[in-house]
Amino acid sequence: MRHTILGAGGAIGNALAYQLLKSKDEVRLVSRSGYSIPGTESIKADVLSYSETLESVINSDIVYLCVGLAYDHKLWAESWPKIMKNTIDACKSVQAKLIFFDNVYMYGKVEGKMTEETPYNPCSKKGEIRANIANMLEAEMKSNNIQALIARSADFYGPYSTLSSVPYLMTIDRFKKGKNAQWLVNEHTVHSYTYTIDAAKALNMLSKAEDSFQQVWHLPTFNPGITGEEFISIAARNFGAKPNYTVLKRWMIRMGGLFDKTIAEIAEMLYQSENDYYFDSSKFNKQFNFKPTSYDVGIRETVSFYRNK
Repeated sequence: MRHTILGAGGAIGNALAYQLLKSKDEVRLVSRSGYSIPGTESIKADVLSYSETLESVINSDIVYLCVGLAYDHKLWAESWPKIMKNTIDACKSVQAKLIFFDNVYMYGKVEGKMTEETPYNPCSKKGEIRANIANMLEAEMKSNNIQALIARSADFYGPYSTLSSVPYLMTIDRFKKGKNAQWLVNEHTVHSYTYTIDAAKALNMLSKAEDSFQQVWHLPTFNPGITGEEFISIAARNFGAKPNYTVLKRWMIRMGGLFDKTIAEIAEMLYQSENDYYFDSSKFNKQFNFKPTSYDVGIRETVSFYRNK
């Protein structure tokens, strides 16, 4: 099978590429930069262009939409609908199956578990955009115009996530530099995190299961979740450091947002840190008899990965 990853070079794209290579599959990486990994085919393309998107997926069996955009809701509003439409149309044209790697922003603030049946009720601008593009794909799936599935992840951590994992940036990277850790808003709320390697294994498994398509799946995530204080403690132990940390309160983030656009964009998503966040993956775990990696093991492996790099 030929697997094409749109949005190569990111946390999930990289983890998935290495997982597919282990399975001896043909892997094509598509990015604007021409990012490459030994053993893969690399194509330079912009998914905002339909012609370039179409060219990049020719002869593909499975296409993964793993694109990451700068954290800017205005850019998302302009670009994501185009990216989704181009990807859907290109996959339909070449008769490739599509796997969309998605997040949970469209659910909004949820009391209790987030499951595949949780209704879309976004409470942020970015959540509204994610609900819109998910609905675009689901409409095509329901009409059987395309063989596709949506694979959702909680906030993630693990190997390859240096640019996109908040727990990595606020704990592991800071301990690695000899600094104290940081955490957002409340270190005592419980939060589910998806391990990048588990996500990659699951995407590979979903791609090879014919009956997994035309559905939404939550990627395997260990539960119960973990508090910020616990995450910091485990990371510190693996560095042989003291678990010292600072909590960045909402007012501090708002103040920082006056000077930094990315920080300003984080503010509307702080509800995810102020309240318990329970991402349930029991549907996948049961279907594929999968046991998600525990936080103790996942954080230890993540620290080891970056130390070795």
